[in-house]
Amino acid sequence: MKHMPRVLLVEDEPAIAELVLVNLRHNGFEPVWAEDGIAAQRELDAVLPDAILLDWMLPGQSGLALARKWRADARTKTIPILMLTARGDEPDKVAGLDAGADDYITKPFSTQELLARIRAVLRRRAPEQGSDALVAGELSLDAATHRVTWRGHALKLGPTEFKLLQYLMAHPERVHSRAQLLDKVWGDHVFIEERTVDVHVKRLREALGAAGAMIETVRGAGYRLAAQSTASSGTG
Repeated sequence: MKHMPRVLLVEDEPAIAELVLVNLRHNGFEPVWAEDGIAAQRELDAVLPDAILLDWMLPGQSGLALARKWRADARTKTIPILMLTARGDEPDKVAGLDAGADDYITKPFSTQELLARIRAVLRRRAPEQGSDALVAGELSLDAATHRVTWRGHALKLGPTEFKLLQYLMAHPERVHSRAQLLDKVWGDHVFIEERTVDVHVKRLREALGAAGAMIETVRGAGYRLAAQSTASSGTG
């Protein structure tokens, strides 16, 4: 039997929660509802979901604080988080992404949009079929096992950073515009701003540590992965 993706919804408004739960159930998901951070943590301690829908405004700990907490915990670090926000403000969205969200949905949202965003983050988390290990300089990525190593040391990447790195490593030395990256990495990107790409590139560089220098910003054009970067070459 096909696995039904388990989605944890952290939302304190019952009317919104009910709507989301019904739609998820009808579309092949197994939703679990938590009204606040404490209930959500209980659910996470019991069973890890495939994705988390997290409301920005919650009683007690805010969605932002919860996203930071779950990103810092090794057990929940790689679970995709989608922030539900009533604010269309750009700084808020960037704050959500900086806190560790993979994506965000602004209320009010359509069912179609919600399902598309969840499916997209789950796709990014799933290993690509048929693409084997990729190597660039001393950086290697194994899609089947979802492992990234730099000089033999394993690195921890979230699902979106992994997919972004996988795409850049599969097309080294090429310059990719933000729009191209949204198309190839995010897939259904009609709901996403290009600024999102910058936040994830920044997060990818941080996760890569010393290898982060391999991801170069090409002013006015986009990003590229330089296999032979200053990160790996000596001064000789």
